[in-house]
Amino acid sequence: MAELAARTGLSRATFAARFTKLVGQPPLTYLTAWRMTQAADLLRTTTLTVAAIARQVGYEDPFAFSVAFKRIHQQSPSTWRHRP
Repeated sequence: MAELAARTGLSRATFAARFTKLVGQPPLTYLTAWRMTQAADLLRTTTLTVAAIARQVGYEDPFAFSVAFKRIHQQSPSTWRHRP
């Protein structure tokens, strides 16, 4: 977020406030939701491992990714992949 704020010539706080006003949620909340949407699609449409998907959507640690995914989707990535 600091880089985006700098590119727009705003402080991080001002950038976050404007982003939240325009988008309806804070930047990091939006980013997490976007990453989890991408991950959910990859889980359903590819045979990539959970670790590979985690890296692809910006997580270095597959465990942290799994925790975040479960918080958003109320189920583990593996369960999400195999549900009907």
